[in-house]
Amino acid sequence: MNEIFDEALIARNRGRAWEKRAEGADFLLELTARELGDRLSLVERRFDKAAELFGATGVVAQTALATGKIGDLERIETNARLLDEGSGRVTNFESVPLEPQSVNLILSPLSLHLTNDTPGMLIQMRRALKPDGLLLAAIPGAGTLAELRDVLLAAETEIYGGASPRVVPFADIRDIGALMQRSGFALPVIDEESFTVRYDHIFALMRDLKAMGMANPLIGRSRKPVSRRFFMRAAELYAERYADPDGRIRATFSIIFVSGWAPHESQQKPLKPGSAKMRLADALDPNRSLPSAKEEKD
Repeated sequence: MNEIFDEALIARNRGRAWEKRAEGADFLLELTARELGDRLSLVERRFDKAAELFGATGVVAQTALATGKIGDLERIETNARLLDEGSGRVTNFESVPLEPQSVNLILSPLSLHLTNDTPGMLIQMRRALKPDGLLLAAIPGAGTLAELRDVLLAAETEIYGGASPRVVPFADIRDIGALMQRSGFALPVIDEESFTVRYDHIFALMRDLKAMGMANPLIGRSRKPVSRRFFMRAAELYAERYADPDGRIRATFSIIFVSGWAPHESQQKPLKPGSAKMRLADALDPNRSLPSAKEEKD
């Protein structure tokens, strides 16, 4: 497996972001917490034991607990400083330190996009869930920071004649769906929402990303320092290509929301091929007559 992300750097970035805690910079986690909390509240089930994986501020865990759907919740992090009063468990970013079939619910907010072995992480999560246990995840998807990627690439190519990766790659929603099936989850439900955030300029956006712990963690990133001219040119290009009439720039964040269940015999199963009682063509025929109540009963 070719590694893409510097795991140690990710942990340091997250730790520094927590120490400085810029007010309002966790807006994506706040948004994710509300969305995952709403989805959890709609599940007609109580989860006696849950775990939050790499939730940074813990706002997702707090929101989930507030639904009243959870008995006990353990937070798992890369650094003890990210845990409230030292409670929870510390591990590396590529592992799920839970016993097999030990929890009913796993929450994974905005972290799976930074894993080198995402299928392996999903398999670990599925194994940690009890049968009929639930995974709720939020994953930044393709389209996230597309504007920033574009202008950084253009500015670096123009000035230096080439470019190095400066924005992490994000998965397509179809890729996530395939990974869920490949990892053995049942009844996966996957949807995507895009959000546009406006900034005064590119430097405000980059400050927010750093405050989120999202500074460039790519192993293939260039270690060579770039000039002030590079950033100024990127700012100019951003303003030219992605500014609104009032001069503020747009930044896109696409979030893929995922739910999937650990398999259980009680779950609904798909019909076997050839077991349908009506041909699709007949079902779609607008001229077909509907069965009477007696015929339906029979």
